[in-house]
Amino acid sequence: MKNLIVLLVMAAIVGTQYSCDNANAEENANDKQNTEIVMDNNETNEVVTTKNEKDMEAEVKIENKGKVVHLSTQEFKEKVFNYETNKDWKYLGDKPCIIDFYADWCRPCKMVAPILDELAKEYKDDIVIYKVDTEKERELAATFGIRSIPSILFVPVGEQPQMAQGAMPKDSFKEVINNVLLKK
Repeated sequence: MKNLIVLLVMAAIVGTQYSCDNANAEENANDKQNTEIVMDNNETNEVVTTKNEKDMEAEVKIENKGKVVHLSTQEFKEKVFNYETNKDWKYLGDKPCIIDFYADWCRPCKMVAPILDELAKEYKDDIVIYKVDTEKERELAATFGIRSIPSILFVPVGEQPQMAQGAMPKDSFKEVINNVLLKK
């Protein structure tokens, strides 16, 4: 366990050299209140949203079949953790997950994206990999104190999550998945 903690600390230190400073990002003047989520329905991912004001709490069903799943703030509250109603961390999922806090303009985030796509395929039955766009989901990013991206949240079932910052190689992700999330 000490080796894993040392590995995570080293990855965070090295990764911060390659991370983007979210605090310096341009403000997005076109924040949309009704963001429609588009996913490839041919790959057995299904997204159902409602867009009228009465149903602002969008009904969403997402099945992970080897794909990275993009989350809105509302979906995060429904599938991961509702920080508005709970003071203490309580993961709502039934599989461990990885949450990538990213932005489209961030080069290290673009380096991590294909790694997460590969991991989503490799571990499709064991973990879920989510992505949160910090430019679109500012409230969520602020709640988790995301100041540097990519920031990766590793969430085991029934335990406290662990945050790592910066780009990590695939081997480091696999080590954390196997030793922290799945405890193999």
